[in-house]
Amino acid sequence: TAQGIVESALSKVRMIEEFDYDQLVISIKSSDVMMCVKAHELLAPKTNYPLHVGITESGTLTSGNIKSALGLGIILHQGIGDTIRVSLTGDPVEEIKSAKLILKTLGLRKGGIEVVSCPTCGRTRIDLISLANQVEKMVENYDLDIKVAVMGCVVNGPGEAREADIGIAGGINEGLLIKKGEIIKKVPEQELLKTLQDELDQWEK
Repeated sequence: TAQGIVESALSKVRMIEEFDYDQLVISIKSSDVMMCVKAHELLAPKTNYPLHVGITESGTLTSGNIKSALGLGIILHQGIGDTIRVSLTGDPVEEIKSAKLILKTLGLRKGGIEVVSCPTCGRTRIDLISLANQVEKMVENYDLDIKVAVMGCVVNGPGEAREADIGIAGGINEGLLIKKGEIIKKVPEQELLKTLQDELDQWEK
């Protein structure tokens, strides 16, 4: 139970404190998301030690990211937690990416480009899935604190991208470069990615 997790953690803390040692960080674990949330809610008011927060054994990339985002999101939104971890069955690099995105989404981390993209629909005229993935990969090394939109059509793209700082929208053999919802220029479809990259390079200078 959540109460049992908390009692176990606090008993271990008391044992260590008996040795006059108090340089501690507490980490409590559960693969049950809501039990983990409840345990942290119970533990937080009972200790002043920093808490290392995470969902253990959360699973593979898809299921693990969903569980971690939900659990960490609820816990962190309540102001609970000092450091976090994301545990995935996969490449540890993906754990770091996920942790950073969770923090950024909650407004707890600055820096790094956020990529938003529309779901594909009948108006999509480009390989949007591939393009969005390429953009996400491309922006990994930029430290800009901005939002980039990748849109699948030139009809709704500019309007839907108005909350982004910069974006691209695909059309038939051509696309648009967009800033704050305003069309900046048209470019050939095959130059969309490079055009966006050039703009981001200028932004960093």
